Amino acid sequence: MKIFIGADHRGFELKEFIKEKLKENNYNFEDLGNFIYDPEDDYVDFAFRVGEKVRENSESLGILICGSGAGVCFAVNKLKKIRGAIALSPEMAKIIKEDDDINVLCLASDFIEKNLAWEIVKVFLMTKFKNEEKYLRRIKKVEDYENKN
Repeated sequence: MKIFIGADHRGFELKEFIKEKLKENNYNFEDLGNFIYDPEDDYVDFAFRVGEKVRENSESLGILICGSGAGVCFAVNKLKKIRGAIALSPEMAKIIKEDDDINVLCLASDFIEKNLAWEIVKVFLMTKFKNEEKYLRRIKKVEDYENKN
């Protein structure tokens, strides 16, 4: 499994911390930017980069970080076959992965501290989708609507 990670200026410091933790734990990941702290960058650019890579690599996952988590979340969800969601706790990360097969985790750097963010990421990466009929049915409804519009 490959992990794609990206963040704007508000998420930059947390992204760098998460990258170190991923490296320490031998995860295969690729940083898609921003590569420097740039207060003029736009979260949209990184959301689209990460989302496109996750879509191209079906066994991969994405992590996006901005101040509120909402910007990267609504941007990445514009891409077909991407299911992004914000998690503010490890328990929330577990549920969004088990029930909704989220493939892009969105983090709010202004609202969670670094060690909690790492706990959320670990749970997200380790949790498996339940793959039960009711969850598959719900995801299919979203995909059908997405393909129609």
